[in-house]
Amino acid sequence: MFGVKLSDFKPLIVSVNPTIEEAEKIVKEALSKRKTLLVVGNCWVHYHGRASSKLEPGERIFIVKEDGSLLVHRPVGYEPANWQPPGCIFCTQIRDGVLEVHAVRRKPLEMVQVFFDRIQLASALSLEDTGEFALYASEEDMQKAILAEPSLLEENFKPISFEEKVEPGFVDIYGVDKNGRLVVVEIKRKTAGREAALQLAKYIEAIKTRTNREVRGILVAPNMAKDTQRLLETLGLEFKALNPKKCAEILKRTEKKGLEVFLKGESSP
Repeated sequence: MFGVKLSDFKPLIVSVNPTIEEAEKIVKEALSKRKTLLVVGNCWVHYHGRASSKLEPGERIFIVKEDGSLLVHRPVGYEPANWQPPGCIFCTQIRDGVLEVHAVRRKPLEMVQVFFDRIQLASALSLEDTGEFALYASEEDMQKAILAEPSLLEENFKPISFEEKVEPGFVDIYGVDKNGRLVVVEIKRKTAGREAALQLAKYIEAIKTRTNREVRGILVAPNMAKDTQRLLETLGLEFKALNPKKCAEILKRTEKKGLEVFLKGESSP
C-alpha cells in the first residue's frame, strides 16, 4: 500500500492490488473521516429492505460518497446495479478472507451488504467541489420546449400565449387544459422553492380577477425544495417535474424555422 498526498488540504490515499487487510484500512479511513471511497474489485451484493435482491459475483466499481450515499456500478451502463441514498450508517469486517461493507438506513429500514474477495484498487479521497451545476437549458429554453411540445406539461394541454402580462409580472405560459380550464405555468430551471410557489399564487389571484373561469396553477422545475410541496397543496397549486436536458433535446430536434413561426404566430387571448 502506498499513499500520495497532493497537498495539505487534499490528501489522496491509493492502493493498487492491496490485500484484504490493507483495503479494509483504507475503507475505514474513508468512512470514519467522511471521505470519498472508491474500490474496484470482485464483489457480490445482498440487499434487504422494501424488497430483497442478490447480485452475483463480478468485477465492479464501489463508491461511497462523503454524504453516505452508496453506489455499485457494473463495467457498463450509467445506472448503478445497487445504490443507497445519503445518510447510511456503515460498518466493516473481514470474515473468512472476505471484506464486508454493510450500509444501513433506519427510515425506511434497509441494508446493503457488499462483499469483496479480491480488490484491484482502493482509494480514499478528500474532494473539493464548490462549482455551480449548470443545467442543460435556460428557463426560456424550457418555455420554448413546452410551447413546441405541450404534452411535456400534460396531455391535451393547449398553450394560448407566453409572457402574458399580469399585475405582479409576466406569466411564462398561459393555456387551456383538456377540460377547458385556464392554466398558468411558472417555470424554474433550478430547484423550485417557496418564493416560486408564492409568485405563482400571485399570478393566479391576478388572473382570477379578470375571468370567471376556473384557473389552475402549475409550477414546473427539475425538482422542488423540501418545504414546497406542502405549501403548493395549501395554495391549491400543482407541480410538474421537467428535466432541462429533455427540453434541450426537444429543441434540438425541432426545426428552428417552424418553432419561430409558432412563437410569432401565437397571440394573447
